[in-house]
Amino acid sequence: MKIHEYQAKEILATYGVPIPRFEIATTPGEARKAADDIGRMVVVKAQVHVGGRGKAGGVKLAKTPDEAEGHARAILGMDIKGLTVEKVMISDAVDIDREYYIGIVVDRATKKPVYMVSEAGGIDIEEVARETPEKIVKHAVDPESGLSPEEARELAGKIESRPAVADRVADFITKLYAAFVGSDASLAEINPLVITPDEVVWAVDAKMNIDDNALYRHEEIAAMRDPATETDELRKARDMGLSFVKLDGSVGCLVNGAGLAMTTMDLISHYGGEPANFLDIGGSSSPEKVVTALEIITSDPNVRSILINIFGGITRCDDVANGLLLALSRTSVSLPIVARLTGTNEEQAKEILAASDLVSADSMNEAVEKAVELAKQPA
Repeated sequence: MKIHEYQAKEILATYGVPIPRFEIATTPGEARKAADDIGRMVVVKAQVHVGGRGKAGGVKLAKTPDEAEGHARAILGMDIKGLTVEKVMISDAVDIDREYYIGIVVDRATKKPVYMVSEAGGIDIEEVARETPEKIVKHAVDPESGLSPEEARELAGKIESRPAVADRVADFITKLYAAFVGSDASLAEINPLVITPDEVVWAVDAKMNIDDNALYRHEEIAAMRDPATETDELRKARDMGLSFVKLDGSVGCLVNGAGLAMTTMDLISHYGGEPANFLDIGGSSSPEKVVTALEIITSDPNVRSILINIFGGITRCDDVANGLLLALSRTSVSLPIVARLTGTNEEQAKEILAASDLVSADSMNEAVEKAVELAKQPA
């Protein structure tokens, strides 16, 4: 689950991470009052779940409350990458001497949290990784023993040479790791971590993603979910218990099981196509789930073909087949659909689908290859 910058800062502050003072405003008048309360130069920042806010005009400096009110009036209601700004953060502006990047992400390959630090703060980390990867220092943390003080000091020394300041950065690194673990985050990053001219350390920006599977342990974090920042497709998927991630390809995927879904996406790439989504209908699937899944897939204008890949263990193939027919009867799906259903009640599923226009396939390779070919055909 993604949360807003101000929410991430609220979490980090509970772990002692130094955060500049801020207030949240939903109207220009509230922004003016917040700037007046802070009593000095402030930053007005759009609160949306996307990057590039500054480039889009969603981050502005304000020297006076009047300026803060004007900037808030311009930013509130702004569309940034398809999301409407409904809140702005009015934050104390910090004098900047140096900027660093510090982040933690779960590395599924090593099954460990990986710390990343860079002296190239204030720049998109993806850009740094692409153009100057040598500026990023990575360090895997043993999840059982945690981050030791020695490891924190070593990481701090990679980006800050002044001993006294490096000690403060090491303390920051330690507290960020505690917040990462304590909130069951999958990502926590500070960009930039700022050193002021008087050598004070601040987290000027913050981003955190929380593991959905752990939200039952964090009611206060689960309550931070902002439905207004989610697409209709994401809301539908969550309400129906589907795992859905939007991608940029043309082959829509409806699969049961995360492992099979990932393998399916790899095969699509292998055969020269690009998946349009990750969509896992889960281990037990009702016809209504299949209906919702198809509605989500067909709402993407980039989808040119649909691939149904079901391996029936707990999931019954005939349930999926009935869901497909129900979905097709409810909507006018004009896209070609390739279906490969194997496993529990496989023969019944084939009988159900025999009279439909779906393209059938006996193997996963055959199904994927057909779906990729159909996606490449002229509209």
